[in-house]
Amino acid sequence: MDLLQVKGNRIVTKDGNPFFLRGTCIGGWMNMENFIDGYPGTESGLRDIMYKTLGVSKGEFFFERLLDYFFDVDDLKFLKKLGVTVVRLPLNYRHFEDDEHPFEYKESGFARLDKALSLCESVGIYAILDMHAVQGWQNAHWHSDNSRGISLFWRNRQFQDRFIALWEELARRYKGRTVVAGYNIMNEPCSNVADGDYPHTFYGAYVPDWDRMNRIYRRTVEAIRKIDPSHIIFLEGDMYSHSFHGLDAPFANNLVYSSHNYNAAGFGPGPYPGEFHTHRPDRQEENGYWDRNKQVEVFKAQEGTKFSERHNVPLWIGEFGSQYNGPAEEVPYRLKAMEDQINVFNQFGAHWTTWTYKDVGVMGLVTLDPESEYMEIIAPVQEKKRLLAAENFTYRYAVSPAKKLTEELATLIERTIPEIPIHHTANILCLNQAALSGYAAAVLLPYYASRFKGMSEERIDRIVSSFAWKHCQINEGLAEIFRKECAYGKN
Repeated sequence: MDLLQVKGNRIVTKDGNPFFLRGTCIGGWMNMENFIDGYPGTESGLRDIMYKTLGVSKGEFFFERLLDYFFDVDDLKFLKKLGVTVVRLPLNYRHFEDDEHPFEYKESGFARLDKALSLCESVGIYAILDMHAVQGWQNAHWHSDNSRGISLFWRNRQFQDRFIALWEELARRYKGRTVVAGYNIMNEPCSNVADGDYPHTFYGAYVPDWDRMNRIYRRTVEAIRKIDPSHIIFLEGDMYSHSFHGLDAPFANNLVYSSHNYNAAGFGPGPYPGEFHTHRPDRQEENGYWDRNKQVEVFKAQEGTKFSERHNVPLWIGEFGSQYNGPAEEVPYRLKAMEDQINVFNQFGAHWTTWTYKDVGVMGLVTLDPESEYMEIIAPVQEKKRLLAAENFTYRYAVSPAKKLTEELATLIERTIPEIPIHHTANILCLNQAALSGYAAAVLLPYYASRFKGMSEERIDRIVSSFAWKHCQINEGLAEIFRKECAYGKN
C-alpha cells in the first residue's frame, strides 16, 4: 500500500495518481456509543456499572469479546467487495491512557489497534485514526464519552498536554505504516462550550474560540510532524465540524480538512424529495424542498466546502448518514437522500466516510439481527430508553411522555425569564440532553447491567457474538449505493 499524500486539492498515491477515500466509520467499536451498541448513557459509565455488577474479570470479558466480534476480517472482506477504500476508526483515549496514570500508555489498547490495522492491510483497505473522545472532553456529548455534559479540554493545559503526548505516541508507533491513511486528530471539536450545550439555547449565541482552537491545532500538528513528517493530518471545523470561517489557513504540508454533513433529508421524517424543516436554530438554511439540486446547493454553501476551495486543499466528509429506524415506508426516502448526497460528494471530488458501519438498527450498513440473543436481552432496556427518550440521537422517533414533560418545563423557563431570548426548540433539546439522555440514561445503566448478571462467560460470549458479521443483517439498499458510488469515476 502506498503512503498517501496531498498534492494541491487531491490525495494521491506515490505515482501521483488521484486516490479517493470512500468508506465508512467503525463507530461503536474502540469508542462505544449508546445508540450503536444498544446501552444507555456513556461508555465509561457503562464500564463502571458492568464491573460493579458482573465483577471486574467478567465485565472485562464482556467488553473484550464484544469488541472482538464487532470488527474483524469478515467485516473488512465485506467492505472490500463493496469497493470501500478506507475505514475511519473512532478511538477513545481511555483505551490508551488511564486518567489516574497520565502519560503512561496501555499496551492492550495498542495491541487491539495493531491487529485491526494488520487486518485492514491484509485486504487492502486504508484506515484513518480518529481521536473521537479526548482527555477532558472536546464537546458536551455522549459520543466523546462525556457523562457530565461539560467540556474541560479547551481550558485545561494538562488535558491538552496529555492529548498532544498521546498523538506523539501514536505518531512514533505508526510513522511509515502505509495502511494508515492519516491522523484525524480530534472529532467534532466545540471550542467554546464550557457548560453543556447551553450556549446553543440562545439563537446565534455560539461563537467559536478561534484563537484557542488554532493554537491547539498548531501545537498538535507541529508535535506530530517532529516525529512523523509524512502522514496526512485531518483537521475538522469547529462547532461539531461545521464552522471553518475562523480556522487558520493551511500551515503545514499534507493537511486535509474535514466537515460533517448531516442534513434534514437524511434524518426525516417525510418523503424525499420533499419538504423538510430542521430542528437546529443555527441551520435554518436547510429548511425547504429537498432534492438532488438542494443537496448540491447545501454542499456548495457549507463552510467546509468553501474553505477547501479557497485554500485548494482536499475536503473529506468525515461523517454523514441517514436514519432507518423510523416506519418501514420511510426507509426508501432515507436511502434516496443518502444516494443523492454521496453522488454529490463524488461529483465535486470530495472524500467521504458514512456514519456508521454497524449498529443495533438505526443507521448502519450492517445491523444486528432483531431476533439475535443480544437484541432479545436488551429489548426491555430499549423500550425504557424509548419511553424516557433517553437517547439523544434517536429521540425524534421516540413516542415518549418524557418529551412532553421537558417541553412543558422548557416553556415554563421561557415564560419565567422573558427578558432572555431563548430559542424554544434549542431549549427543549438542551433539557432533553441534560435530563433524559444524561440523567435518565445514567439511572437506566444498572438495569442494562442486570440483564447480564449471573451469566457464565460461555453465555456472555454467545450473546455478544450477535455482533459478528456472520450473524448480522446487511442493509441491502445502502450496500447497493456503496457498490455504485465507490466505483464512481473508475470506468
